[in-house]
Formats: sequence, C-alpha cells, structure tokens
Amino acid sequence: MATEADEPTLTVDELAARAGVTVRTIRFYGTRGLLPPPAIGPRRIGRYGPGHLSRLALIEELQHQGMTLAAIERYLERLPEDLNAHDLAIHRALVASWTPDSAEETTRAELERRAGRALSEEDIDRLAAMGALQRAGGPAEFRIDPGLLRLGVQLLDVPIAYETIIAARTVLMEHTRSAAHELTRLFQEEVWEPYREREPDPARVAAMESRSASIQPMVVQALVTAFQRSLKEELRAAFGARADAPGDADGR
Repeated sequence: MATEADEPTLTVDELAARAGVTVRTIRFYGTRGLLPPPAIGPRRIGRYGPGHLSRLALIEELQHQGMTLAAIERYLERLPEDLNAHDLAIHRALVASWTPDSAEETTRAELERRAGRALSEEDIDRLAAMGALQRAGGPAEFRIDPGLLRLGVQLLDVPIAYETIIAARTVLMEHTRSAAHELTRLFQEEVWEPYREREPDPARVAAMESRSASIQPMVVQALVTAFQRSLKEELRAAFGARADAPGDADGR
C-alpha cells in the first residue's frame, strides 16, 4: 500500500529543481520513453513522484558512464517493470561505483535543498554512516555522493539503528568487493588474456581494452537484478507469507 511519501506530488518545475535538470530535458526524456508519464492531477497538472526522481538520477549516471541515449533506452527496457524508487536508487548507486570521483562539494543549504527536507545533526550522522556524505571543512560544508544521498534520504524515516546501518554497509562492502574481485578475475583469465595472446595487432588490443569499459553498466545491472531476486527469496524464507504481501513486494 502506497504511503503519502510515495505519491506523485511534484510539479515538473519542482522535479527539475530536485533532479538538477531542465524542464525541457524532462519533457524530452518523456517523449523518448526514458521517463514514465506523470500522474494527472486537478486542473490537468502533471504530478511526479520518487520513481521519476530516481530514474532521472539513473539516466544521469549512465550518461556519465558514456552511454548514448539509445543505449540507455535499451538498458532501461531490460529493467524489471516492478522496480520502485528504492530499487532504481540502488541501481544508480551501484552503477556510480564504477566512477571513483563522483563526490560533489556542497553547502548545508544546498544539501537540504537536494534532500528536499531539513536535516538534523542525527540525520547527517546517519547519512554519513550510509556513505552518502562526508563532512568537509567547516560545519556547513559537505562532500556528497548524489545517488547515495537520494537513497539515504529515503531511508532516514525507516526505524533502523545507527549501528545496524554501519553493520549492513560493512556486509555489503565486503561481499560486493568479493564479487567484483571474482568477476574481474574471470574476465581477465577467460576473456582478456586469451584475446591478447591471439591478437597480434596492438591497436586492436587497445581498442578491446577501451570497449571493455562499456560493459561495466551491464555487469552492474546483472548484479543488482540477481541480488534483488536473492533478497526476495531470503525474505520469503525468513518471514514466510509476509514477504509476499502486496506492501512488501515493492518495498513499501
């Protein structure tokens, strides 16, 4: 069952301000099918919600990875249809993990504008524990990861203890690093090294090395999809029928 926070309440101008894009860009993405149409409210005014905001962030990150709009269309088409704002934020955060220098410097006022809410010191500490931000310089200066910030803000109202957040982040970091190591080893031993041994042309080897970076978003997509399915199976095993309740299946 949708909560009030899940309802589409943003106008196109408000969505553009929150996402850091222009209204023209939002309308263009809508015509290309990259962004779902808004809900139509009173006076025929379109209203947008968290899912639109998360999808815009994912599109932005895929563009940072060098993907064309056509490639982004294909990427989004392969995503499961039932993904909600939280799922999309996770996709974006993991895609961003391929970009080591994604942090941005910002002020307290800009941080709260991007969060869409006032932030207490406890909120700041929780966001820092999630890895969404770091304090930088003065008390009102921060270094943020935009994708993790959006996800972290959505989790602020979930009753999870600070220590639990840190423990969960440690588990995720350890296992994702292990998966990344094994996937890299597999690619190096089964794809890269054999190709380099049988290909005598240095130019073609260099081109192959350059193209290999383009598969990273697809690997992340496969990893996230597999994790989400595994998580649902684990929740179903742990909590039985409650994990299949309508409100649980979409994270609400």
